Amino acid sequence: MIFNSKNTYLNFVDGVGFMQFPLLGKLDFINHAFSTRLGGVSDGAYKSMNLNFKRGDDPDNVTENYRIFCKAAGFDFDSLVSSSQDHNTFVRRVTKNDRGIGITRPHDIASVDALVTNEPGVTLVTHYADCTPILLADPEKKAIGLAHAGWRGTVSKIGEATVRKMTEEFGSDPADIIAVIGPAIGFCCYEVDTPVYEEFACLTELKPAYFTRMLGHGKYLIDLKETNRRMLMDAGLLSINISISDVCTKCNSGLLYSHRASGGQRGGLIAMMCIRE
Repeated sequence: MIFNSKNTYLNFVDGVGFMQFPLLGKLDFINHAFSTRLGGVSDGAYKSMNLNFKRGDDPDNVTENYRIFCKAAGFDFDSLVSSSQDHNTFVRRVTKNDRGIGITRPHDIASVDALVTNEPGVTLVTHYADCTPILLADPEKKAIGLAHAGWRGTVSKIGEATVRKMTEEFGSDPADIIAVIGPAIGFCCYEVDTPVYEEFACLTELKPAYFTRMLGHGKYLIDLKETNRRMLMDAGLLSINISISDVCTKCNSGLLYSHRASGGQRGGLIAMMCIRE
């Protein structure tokens, strides 16, 4: 396997592969990780580190994958809280009372595409297989957030909504927030038709020429990562505090689950973040 990246580290612990990002690695009050396909117990299309209970995999395998991944990446399995994503913009503040939701307890809210907390010992978990992960950390207020931005969540400004929630709940100043836009389908591979393109073209304040490209015959390329970067800056984050992973999930589909590369026959990736106790 060849892995090349200028701003994303690929780590292996006991055969489990996971990614981390140098900008967040400088913050000693948090732990963070982004999963890969490597090191789990699932078979077939889910091989091997599937961390999504909703894809049809044996739930016992998924649970075991979580246990294996947490041990390798340094998280407490009992601290996990999972989002219940449906491509909307509801942001939920979670606490220790919510630990286990979506992992060992059922989801209690149907639509949660972003999670925030300021409590140590609560691990946020969000899910991906081409969509854009947004990882946020405020080193001043000691608060964190994770957001799932598919194309619908992106045009609906889920990143901005998550920053706003951190401001409202924790008193965060957007200028203090550190952000990583994680591995997702890249500008190289994210081809859409006219109706989706028009949603992005309406974001005139962000200058769509910088994140859209016409291919002809009603097809376009969209840069989800750059769109989200511009939205975070519009929400008050500083450019120097934002890093965009250069890893494309579709180009690296042997390492990362990609919905488009697999035709939908795949497992799921996660982003995890917690405040250290």
